[in-house]
Amino acid sequence: MPTYEYKCESCGYEFERFQSITAKPIRRCPKCSKTSVRRLIGIGAGVIFKGSGFYQTDYRSESYKKAAEKEKSTTTKDTDKKETKAENKETKSGEKTETTTKDKKKSA
Repeated sequence: MPTYEYKCESCGYEFERFQSITAKPIRRCPKCSKTSVRRLIGIGAGVIFKGSGFYQTDYRSESYKKAAEKEKSTTTKDTDKKETKAENKETKSGEKTETTTKDKKKSA
């Protein structure tokens, strides 16, 4: 429910009311009791979100979600391949080091 700003044309009193959008505007001034109050056009307070979080991606279309999931799975597969190649290189270089160390011990 929005907060509306009002001003009395007779006494100049300004006030705010928290009302439903469908509620009728206030006409009677709470200060002077005359029926010369009008609703002001304000900039508004903006939307306030409360809770654990609201994200832009929460309201994406189904087609966008499917495309993003497909892209994510493709990226994950590529990353897994790169990690496997890197692990293989580390294993091979580690084996060479052990062999070299063993050869030095034998010759000493």
